[in-house]
Amino acid sequence: MLIVFGGLPGTGKTTIARELARRLGAFHLRIDTIEQAIRMASGAGDAVGPQGYVVAYALAGDNLRLGGTVIADCVNPVRITREAWRATAVRAGVRLVEVEVACSDPVEHRRRVESRQSDIDGHRPPTWAAVMAREYEPWDGGPDAVVDTAGREIDACVADILALLPILPLHGNGHRP
Repeated sequence: MLIVFGGLPGTGKTTIARELARRLGAFHLRIDTIEQAIRMASGAGDAVGPQGYVVAYALAGDNLRLGGTVIADCVNPVRITREAWRATAVRAGVRLVEVEVACSDPVEHRRRVESRQSDIDGHRPPTWAAVMAREYEPWDGGPDAVVDTAGREIDACVADILALLPILPLHGNGHRP
């Protein structure tokens, strides 16, 4: 199964994705890690373009074809990235679950963004101004789940996703998790 997260920086995607990966024994694929590795290897500036996502689609596909569950931890901000994740699941012949992570409390969201310390060498988390200016399109048809992290413990957020997994309809490929 491919579980793809989306949402603005600072909403709690990585924290939830890591815990969900631990509980499912899944491969945690983090775009920030890939993009920072590209920056370090190439000397690229802040923007690496689509390269990080393209690498992630390939890595996800490899692991899915091995029978693993992959959790893609990314902002996933626009239709084209969401369509590419869907295509990755179809090519691998696995079920896709899309989860949008949000923080409905703007004060809490801002506090998280402004207090973040990166755990990736050389990576600088975005500023609040950058998060607010970021392009982020509404989901066509909506994701399978929206998890609001405002005032909630991580375990409750993960439990919401775990409870959802067995009852979701198939995504057109006939596979179950």
